[in-house]
Formats: sequence, C-alpha cells, structure tokens
Amino acid sequence: QVQLAESGGDSVQAGGSLRLSCAASGYTYSTVCSGWFRQVPGKEREGVARIDRDGRTTYAESVKGRFTISRDNAKNGLYLQMNSLKPEDTAMYSCAAAAYGECYSWAPNYYNKWGQGTQVTVSS
Repeated sequence: QVQLAESGGDSVQAGGSLRLSCAASGYTYSTVCSGWFRQVPGKEREGVARIDRDGRTTYAESVKGRFTISRDNAKNGLYLQMNSLKPEDTAMYSCAAAAYGECYSWAPNYYNKWGQGTQVTVSS
C-alpha cells in the first residue's frame, strides 16, 4: 500500500525557515513527478514546487527564490526547504506524486498519491 507522510510543519515568525519532509512507503519518488501543494481553508489547493524524474524543478512565482524542493533517492524522501517565510505562506502543506515521470501539470488531479498534510503557520 502506498503511503506518503509529511512532517516538519510548525509555527514560526515571519522571516524564519522550515524544512518539510515527505516519506514514502510503497513508492519511489525518483521515477515520477512529485511535488508540494498548499491549501488555505476556503481557497483552492495551490501548487508550490515540483520535481520530475530527471530532477528538474519548477516553482510557483510566489515562492521562487525562497523555497527549494529536493529529493533524496537513497532515502526515498521528498523535501521542501522554506526560507524567508511570510504570513501569506500560512497553509496546510501536502506532498503529492503523479503516475508520470514528467511534470506536465499543476492540476491536483494530475497527482494520484497524496499525504495527509502538515500545518505551517507564519506569524508577523
């Protein structure tokens, strides 16, 4: 059974940093497109960062230069380093994986495996 489990969410002050992790069981990140999404109650889920099977990364404009997605193939882990956090980064962050190696879409329905989410709260 495939499971994705996030960790690392916390409450921090603006300007601070957090590193989110997503451990996968029954799944191999290195062969698929995987990414991080976030959602605030009442708003649509937003793609934040993604990495394809070849290691190419793309980011939402709102996080470029502040967030970095990475992958550890040996540990089968997916990570999101978040620096210079802003109050508008407050959200539930979820990791996701697609059934394809290329990241053709930010649409949530492109990704068929999801974690439960981890809360990030940034105070001003």
